[in-house]
Amino acid sequence: MSTRDAPHEPPAERRTDAPAPVRGPLDGLRVLELGTLVAGPFAGRLLGDYGADVIKVEAPGRADPLRDWGQVSHQGHRLFWTVHARNKRCITLDLRSERGQQLVLDLVSTSDIVIENFRPGTLERWNLGYERLRHVNRGVILARISGYGQTGPYAGKPGYASVAEAMSGLRAINGYPGQAPPRMAISLGDSLAGMVAVQGVLAALHRRTVTGEGQVVDVALTESCLALLESTIPDFDRTGHVRGPGGTRLDGIAPSNLYQAADGTWVVVAANQDTVFRRLCDAMELPELADDPRFADHLARGEHQDAIDEIVAEWVAQYPSSEVQKRLDATGVIVGPLYTAAEIVSDPHYQARGMLVEHHDERLGEAVLGPGVVPGFSATPGSVRWAGPPKLGTHNDEVYGTVLSLSEEDLAELRSSGTI
Repeated sequence: MSTRDAPHEPPAERRTDAPAPVRGPLDGLRVLELGTLVAGPFAGRLLGDYGADVIKVEAPGRADPLRDWGQVSHQGHRLFWTVHARNKRCITLDLRSERGQQLVLDLVSTSDIVIENFRPGTLERWNLGYERLRHVNRGVILARISGYGQTGPYAGKPGYASVAEAMSGLRAINGYPGQAPPRMAISLGDSLAGMVAVQGVLAALHRRTVTGEGQVVDVALTESCLALLESTIPDFDRTGHVRGPGGTRLDGIAPSNLYQAADGTWVVVAANQDTVFRRLCDAMELPELADDPRFADHLARGEHQDAIDEIVAEWVAQYPSSEVQKRLDATGVIVGPLYTAAEIVSDPHYQARGMLVEHHDERLGEAVLGPGVVPGFSATPGSVRWAGPPKLGTHNDEVYGTVLSLSEEDLAELRSSGTI
């Protein structure tokens, strides 16, 4: 059954041209992923993790740069691709050619979701705008991810995560006062936009069950970052206060900070709630602090943040990290160590929760550890079924032959013409 005729399919009417069934909550849905780099592919990865059949399109001879992205190389390969292309079927297709555009429409007619992260107007220049997609499939949901969104004075500008993080205000509250605001060592703005896109797609899928119609989900990197900024906008609007960076702490939230233990490692102690602060005072064998007027409640501790931080820091510095955690765990104080990847992969809790999953990377001929699927689902868990396909067009024959029922002669002609 095609979504050209029906906007969604009941679970009983599963497609026969999809890969082997999985149990994820989106099993039975098909996603067509267009675009490159991080935001769109991350959205596609999440949907694939949840069981959707994700078909990723790359241009013939021009691979997604994610294949070569990452800070570290292993056996000549970067490992970004291992994770971000997992669970996807990868095909090649020239979106600029008339024949390629028709094949896109054929794929759209069998799909539920299309994800793209080109500059606004690109799909329209290729005669693949939403109205044409909707003409072949009225139930299709088009998620459009761009730097500034599909409308507005900046819509036509190219956008990267680094600029989005800066223009959203997210960068301005990072780091230390008086210093250049640093960025996180990841493409945070891209990943946030990918997550917001999935959130929007899921909402649109629900609405489609009511109306039978798809719609456009318009995601801007800038707005995805801005959405995290809590009360910064109303604070400025009503009081003129411009929030700045707080270093390792949040101004007015105390004690909640990084403290260095006797062995040189760092731990986070978060005891800003009144009841938890009293437990911390007991653990430090300083119960009188809980009744000290400077620290008696949340507001008072915020006003005397430096003083209480100094007291907690002196106590933590007396013990190795493991002892600090043992004492605070015993009294119900929120505490945790500062982890790098080295500590994450050996942590028994992450292991027990299935958050460290092997990906068999065919490029390397070996398993590569990667992040698991979040969130967990009690009845229909997501899964990592394979790592990113190693070659351009790995699934050309499979997808074009089964989804579109093209013959070997058709495929040979498409290859010779450069369409795939």
